[in-house]
Amino acid sequence: MNRYDYTYDFHGKVAVVTGGAGVLCSDFCRLLAHHGAKVAVLDLFEDKAKALAAELVAAGGEAMGVKVNVLERQSIETAHETVLAAFGPCDILINGAGGNNPRATTDDEFFDAIKFGQPGHKSFFDLDPDGFAFVFGLNFTGTLIPTQVFAKDLIGKTGSTILNISSMNAFKPLTKIPAYSAAKAAISNFTQWLAVYFAKSGVRVNAIAPGFFSTQQNAALLWNADGTPTARTAKILNNTPMGRMGEPDELLGTLLWLLDAKSSGFVTGIVVPVDGGFSAYSGV
Repeated sequence: MNRYDYTYDFHGKVAVVTGGAGVLCSDFCRLLAHHGAKVAVLDLFEDKAKALAAELVAAGGEAMGVKVNVLERQSIETAHETVLAAFGPCDILINGAGGNNPRATTDDEFFDAIKFGQPGHKSFFDLDPDGFAFVFGLNFTGTLIPTQVFAKDLIGKTGSTILNISSMNAFKPLTKIPAYSAAKAAISNFTQWLAVYFAKSGVRVNAIAPGFFSTQQNAALLWNADGTPTARTAKILNNTPMGRMGEPDELLGTLLWLLDAKSSGFVTGIVVPVDGGFSAYSGV
């Protein structure tokens, strides 16, 4: 093959995707299956994981859906055994599980002395520590434990790689969601740490930091019933130089590049923003 010819071929590779039935990660699974990988869709919602796997198989791919709770080591160990028995050792691990929760969200962007202490108003001082710990754990511990379990398969194998999912929150913490922001900052740092730790073991570790994407899951938060942007969306668009939300498909090229050893074999320890320029813009 000419060294200038780049094709993406993951035949013979086993890809494990946590949170695999989610809005963005389901597209990751479809892409990997399309390019020949055996895809293990790991998700807390078993019915969604199995439905996606069935879709991939119907399209000619190899896939399986597995229920997993990324916060429970035994659940992940069981999932690992299931994948190992069906597909063999993991080659690609995508840590896609994560999310936010209202228990770790404030009502205000700035401390409001007038509303402080009023019934029904949730300031920083009213955040539930358990809720904060849950969100932080879902995003960070939910990456840590799957990596500890599945990365053992990757060591010493050609083309093995780990991809974590960071966020714009890691570059600039967004208002109202301190636990999620802190966790994603930890993911970026952890990605760099892991990249160094595994550098001599043949395992590359990188991350994607998506900007703002409008999906069915968050549409009600971003758009009013008449299709106009909410106040928060207006702020996002005003601070995104490209002036629009991203499309899920616009993550896929970066995903392929980071996972393919021929394309990015000397790339490890980076966090790639896919954000329309949000992380580069100072606001003025």
